[in-house]
Amino acid sequence: MTGPAANLCSADERSGSPGHPLDNLVHKALTGPHAHLAQRRGRALRYPLDVAGYVALPHPPAERDWADLAALAGPGTLVALAGIANRPPIGWDVVSHNAGVQMIDHGLAAAPDAEAVRLTAADVPDMLALVASTKPGPFLPRTIAMGTYLGIRSNGRLIAMAGERLHPPGWTEISAVCTAADFRGRGLATRLVHAIAHQIRQRGETPFLHAAASNTHAIRLYERLGFQLRQRTDFAIARVPTQPSIVQPHQ
Repeated sequence: MTGPAANLCSADERSGSPGHPLDNLVHKALTGPHAHLAQRRGRALRYPLDVAGYVALPHPPAERDWADLAALAGPGTLVALAGIANRPPIGWDVVSHNAGVQMIDHGLAAAPDAEAVRLTAADVPDMLALVASTKPGPFLPRTIAMGTYLGIRSNGRLIAMAGERLHPPGWTEISAVCTAADFRGRGLATRLVHAIAHQIRQRGETPFLHAAASNTHAIRLYERLGFQLRQRTDFAIARVPTQPSIVQPHQ
């Protein structure tokens, strides 16, 4: 499934049906292409702590699923919840809640870029430094295990990068798009988004991404690049309860 036609969702998909891979996308990723990264307890799943903070449950989750997630993550731990799985039960402390938009490829001018190089584990220190200075979103020491990351260097310095993060079946999220402050305005981020989108399409998959609902500048930019809004979504950071009565082991 490639190109703009591949991104035209059915009526059920547009309605936000939980069956669509992008609705409960962390669970779909950890039970699909990212299953090799999944840590599991019962039906609760999470990424390793140095890869991503996301956790996942099936939809709809049962009380036991929340108990297994609490035991898997550990009492008092902060976890990231996305989409339809971001409403924890009583006893979980939601410390932040952010509205976002989910946008899908609808005519991206995807193309490889001769200057973009594939980043490896050896590049992670430079990637972490670029992320720290530009703040595109979470990026941890082993986030690179989630997919391919491309970068552009100038005189050996990493000045721009973008890569693949969440990977539900048939779809790949473009993430960590950032450019060093003194190299902005040169179209580097756009080139890298096009290059990442090209490799995603080459696999027969569809690119998508997320942006904060309040970041209207980024949303307009992504629309100009060829993304369209699929749905509004939510992200939450919650603290696992510490009460033993809530954290019950999986039977």
